[in-house]
Amino acid sequence: MPTVILEASGRPTGSWPRYYDSLRSFSPAEYSSMPGMPFPGAPDRYPGRDEVADYLQHYAARLDVEIQTSTRVQTIQQDGREFIVFTEDGRVLRASGIVAASGSFANPYRPAFPGQEAFTGELSHVADYRNPASYAGQRVIIVGAGDSAAQVANELAPVATVTLATRHPVRFIPQRLGGQDVHYWLRETGFDTLPAEWLSKITGGSVVTDSVGFRQTLADGHVERRPMFIALDGNQVVWSDGQREPVDAIILATGYRPSLDYLRELGALDGDAAPIHVGGISSTHVGLVYLGLEFQRSFASNTLRGVSQDARAVIAPLAAWLRDAPATVGFGA
Repeated sequence: MPTVILEASGRPTGSWPRYYDSLRSFSPAEYSSMPGMPFPGAPDRYPGRDEVADYLQHYAARLDVEIQTSTRVQTIQQDGREFIVFTEDGRVLRASGIVAASGSFANPYRPAFPGQEAFTGELSHVADYRNPASYAGQRVIIVGAGDSAAQVANELAPVATVTLATRHPVRFIPQRLGGQDVHYWLRETGFDTLPAEWLSKITGGSVVTDSVGFRQTLADGHVERRPMFIALDGNQVVWSDGQREPVDAIILATGYRPSLDYLRELGALDGDAAPIHVGGISSTHVGLVYLGLEFQRSFASNTLRGVSQDARAVIAPLAAWLRDAPATVGFGA
């Protein structure tokens, strides 16, 4: 089936080139490959940001599809069985089906805090963070308890005074179990395939797959962990025990939300701008599917190691719709 990929950036690499400089994949190279193209180099290493971006660009070059870069979708409308795609540069394309795989990096979640408007320090999201240079000698608070929070806190610890503010103690997945990387066990035990409906009950929130040694950094006292602050006041944070402390910068490692605003006019999103779907299959529009949503179908859904399985799950029904399977078996005109 003729396929066109519309990529907002200048390279077919998704958001990877825009992540912070020191980012490493949260899974080893062996578990960071796309189908048919093993990740190069030692299988047990954790590839860096630029390596992953280059890998994805080489992978895209192998695909027998048209890829239009620097093409951002503005909105999508429906016309009968077809979708009409409007791009920001004024083009209009028609499509029989839509795969919404635009990720979440463009939509960082920024929680609001009492006193935030008058806060005089820097308040940013990890999406804006690049490296420690501008934070040297500063008092920095990082908000979050996941992998990005751990990696950035670990990187800042040698040059800044860093506190990790979290609602719950940081929980770590052991990096190695029985002589194998934990990702081996995530695959072999089937944990990667556990359904989204079970995961919140099992995991209970964020966990850190500690590829940078952050657990030891915490244990050595190079980073402090405190319960979440309750307000901002001028240049200070107000901790839950009432203590006030001046800070220079707060970095929010609070995650992302799906970047799907172009589906708002179509009516495919709920009141919180989240897609209405079951396992990546739109519940509102026949012919619309999703890829790369967190916990879309499983623990690994929005990872390099898991997205291909989700693709197989959503493309099969989409292809059946495009082949007009319902009419073939007697449904529809």
